[in-house]
Amino acid sequence: MNDNQLEFFRQRLLSWKSELLEEAMDTKDNLSSEGLQRPDIADRAQVESSASIQLRTRDRERKLISKIDSALRRIDLKTYGYCEDTGEPIGLGRLKARPIASLSVQAQERHEKNERVYKDE
Repeated sequence: MNDNQLEFFRQRLLSWKSELLEEAMDTKDNLSSEGLQRPDIADRAQVESSASIQLRTRDRERKLISKIDSALRRIDLKTYGYCEDTGEPIGLGRLKARPIASLSVQAQERHEKNERVYKDE
């Protein structure tokens, strides 16, 4: 992968991370301003349910930020765009669709197949 491509993906990942962090701050502000003190039990249940969904979403996004950071480290090490399993190049189409990808399509399929097989044990 050439330097221009690496920079393209670096900027894309940094932008994505920035958006996620901004959304996290918005969630924090919303949760602290809403409060859970509602006189009506149905209103309180709705607020608690909404807060729970927002927190689960933020937890998934926190894990995504970790994957983004990992991809940024791979860019710094010049290993970005290569499958961690096989060492083969990951297609640009896959990286554009999923810039945090660390496995080629074939290696990812193998990984998911093994997960299904060993999940039952």
